[in-house]
Amino acid sequence: MNRVVRGSDGRMWNVRSHFEWSDPLEINEWEHDIGGGRASGMGVGAVVLFLYVVFILWTPNGVYLPSWLFLVFLVVVLFFPARWLVNRPWTVIAETPGDQDDAPPERWVGVVRGVVVVRRESARVSRNIELHAEPDMNGPLQPVE
Repeated sequence: MNRVVRGSDGRMWNVRSHFEWSDPLEINEWEHDIGGGRASGMGVGAVVLFLYVVFILWTPNGVYLPSWLFLVFLVVVLFFPARWLVNRPWTVIAETPGDQDDAPPERWVGVVRGVVVVRRESARVSRNIELHAEPDMNGPLQPVE
């Protein structure tokens, strides 16, 4: 996402956000500090997939498996990867090159989680820039020197 916003002081700001595949170093959330990494999640996923295959292969020939059961299996298997993808961190950046008068260049950076949250935060930052000439200090964005 990328937006160009004119601040109330006349400066042009570029508000953009991008998807992070790994957690940035700025995030200090306790849930991620105690995580065991990807190996445990992939191990559990492999075991679940193995159990589904065993369940399907060991059913006797006379047992009818409805087609919706395969759909339920697929939804259960894809739930956690989809949840992981939707809740990935996004980096939101608002920056301006300044102007030729006294306004120096500024750069504000913050991290938010989720697609809906990043859209809402980008709109809120853009609105604050239009009204107050800079992002809100109480939000996730903080000035970077």
